[in-house]
Amino acid sequence: MPDHAEPEPSFLAATRASYDTVAEDYDELARDELAGKPLDRALLALFAELVRARGGPVADVGCGTGRNTAHLRGLGLDVSGVDLSPGMLEVARRTHPELRFTEGSMTDLELPEASLGGIVAMYSTIHVPLELLPRVFAGFHRALAPGGQALVVFQEGEEPPLRLEGAFGHAVSLDFHRRPLERIAGLLEEAGLAVHTRVLREPEGPETTRQAYLVARRPVPGEPPAGVGHPARAVRQAGP
Repeated sequence: MPDHAEPEPSFLAATRASYDTVAEDYDELARDELAGKPLDRALLALFAELVRARGGPVADVGCGTGRNTAHLRGLGLDVSGVDLSPGMLEVARRTHPELRFTEGSMTDLELPEASLGGIVAMYSTIHVPLELLPRVFAGFHRALAPGGQALVVFQEGEEPPLRLEGAFGHAVSLDFHRRPLERIAGLLEEAGLAVHTRVLREPEGPETTRQAYLVARRPVPGEPPAGVGHPARAVRQAGP
């Protein structure tokens, strides 16, 4: 490694190793997960419509085994996946050989500037410490073309991180961060992305926290800066 290179954030090695360990089991559990999540499908459809109106490729950042990547392809998007875990990517490439998957970290997103029409981060920022999220969202802003859309989904809350040390009979080391919707919306806007849609869903089934969905847009030249002149649409879905 060159002397000038930044050291890898410490949480990345643990996250990578953990998902490498559980990749096959995770795929078996989550392969059909979207079928039981109508709101997720609806928001992915909204995101796809917004991107198609503007055009451009999409990156599914933290794509895991590629189930959302494949769903977005089915919605007519030119989409590829990026993930930290070689094990998860091995499953993704085997399951979806028609799609492109690349190993990488959202903390150092290696995508050309202004090259994307959209970025999706479905439950993939949840392992990133709060102090690194401005760096992540700045990378999203840099990679998006003006008018490009970002969809960020995460568990809402203010609890301390949940530490998982075992999954599917394997030893792992994963921190799950739950964060207030407005805190993440604020960080996106500080990165220059105008949040225009906020959705907060109550827990369902085995979930213990509310689920948060944010859609944000990189403004085109001449538009007001993020957070100015972009009234957000707030939607709240009650649980059953």
